[in-house]
Amino acid sequence: MSIDRMVFAFAGCFVLVGVALSWLVSPWWLLVPAFVGANMLQAAFSGFCPLAKILKSLGVKPGAAF
Repeated sequence: MSIDRMVFAFAGCFVLVGVALSWLVSPWWLLVPAFVGANMLQAAFSGFCPLAKILKSLGVKPGAAF
């Protein structure tokens, strides 16, 4: 699995977990998907993704975007 797919999978999991926790525990958990969305938006414009840098240093195969 490439870095691109891992980043999208990680972001998708965090969004789903944040929404589920907001439904089950507290609406404050919606800050998690908001943070993920903001990070994806800044990565689209700047090209900098902290998770992609971490995965690259761990030796994950690079993709087209990162």
